[in-house]
Amino acid sequence: MKKRVLIGLVLVMMTPVAWGQGCSVCTKTAQGLDDKSAKGLNGGILYLAFLPLAIMGTVGALWWKNNRANSTNTR
Repeated sequence: MKKRVLIGLVLVMMTPVAWGQGCSVCTKTAQGLDDKSAKGLNGGILYLAFLPLAIMGTVGALWWKNNRANSTNTR
């Protein structure tokens, strides 16, 4: 059990390092672009972010609705 917890902690601590690399690459790329290309890059980022955010929002709304319905039924 202790070994699994240790492995989990190590993996969690390593993930921000991997996520931070993409940010610096995008920043360097965006600095060398003109306005039209920079707007295209921003649009692409928003396009890629839409689906995960929509899924999280849907799950959150369903959870909130069901949690609210269950709390009114138990009182």
